[in-house]
Amino acid sequence: MYEDSYTNRLRKTAVDMGADLFGVADVQNFDDPAYTGNDPRGIMEDARAVIVIGVAVPRGSIESLPKGRAEYTNTLMAGTATIRIIAFRLARLIEKEGYKATIVPTEGSEFGYWYADRETLMAGMSIKYAAYCAGLGNYGANHLLITDEFGPRVRMTAILTDAPLKGPEGPRRPLLNEDCKDCMKCVEACPAAAFTADGEIHRQRCAEYMFQALGGLRCGLCIKVCPK
Repeated sequence: MYEDSYTNRLRKTAVDMGADLFGVADVQNFDDPAYTGNDPRGIMEDARAVIVIGVAVPRGSIESLPKGRAEYTNTLMAGTATIRIIAFRLARLIEKEGYKATIVPTEGSEFGYWYADRETLMAGMSIKYAAYCAGLGNYGANHLLITDEFGPRVRMTAILTDAPLKGPEGPRRPLLNEDCKDCMKCVEACPAAAFTADGEIHRQRCAEYMFQALGGLRCGLCIKVCPK
C-alpha cells in the first residue's frame, strides 16, 4: 500500500506541474536479455526504480517541418526545460523521504551531446525502454516511443531512485507497435537513411545529419509522417 500511495503522490505532483506522461519501471526489467542498452545500475548501483516523465510536443511545431526546423528545435528545448524542472522537483521530494534520486539526461539528447558514449552514441540507459516497461507505449519503426495519446510526439526524461515505487503488473504489450509493420512511412521519409525496415538503426547517420547538414537543428521528419 505504501508503494501505491507514494507513487500516486509523485504522479500527482508531476501532472500538476505540467507532465503529460508519468510511469514507473522496476530496474529488474533491464535484466531482460532482449534489452541491449546500458543498465541504469551502472549509474546508481542500488537503484530500484526508474520514473519516466514526459510532455507532449505541440503539433504545430511538427506540421511546419521541414521549413520550421528552428521553431521545432526551439519547441523541443522548451519541452526539455519543462521536464527538467518537474524532474528536479520530484527528485527533491524523493530525497526528503530519505531516498536517493538523480535525473537522467533528456531522451533524444544522446545524439551528438556529451551525455553519450562518443563512439556508440548510446546514453547511460534507455529512457525509451524504461517508458515501455512502465506501460507508456511501445517502439515504432523509427526507434521512438509510440504513445497511445500522443504517438511519437513526446519529450521524455527519467529519474533513477532507490525508493520503493510501484510499476505496472501483468504482461507487457508487444515491443514493436503493430501498425508499423504495414506502414514504414518514417523509414521512407528519413533523409539520412538512419533506420531500415528490418529494424536496424544507424545512430551516426542521424547525428551527422543533424549536426552537420542541419547545423544542430532537429530534423523531426520521422515524427511528422507518423500517422499515430
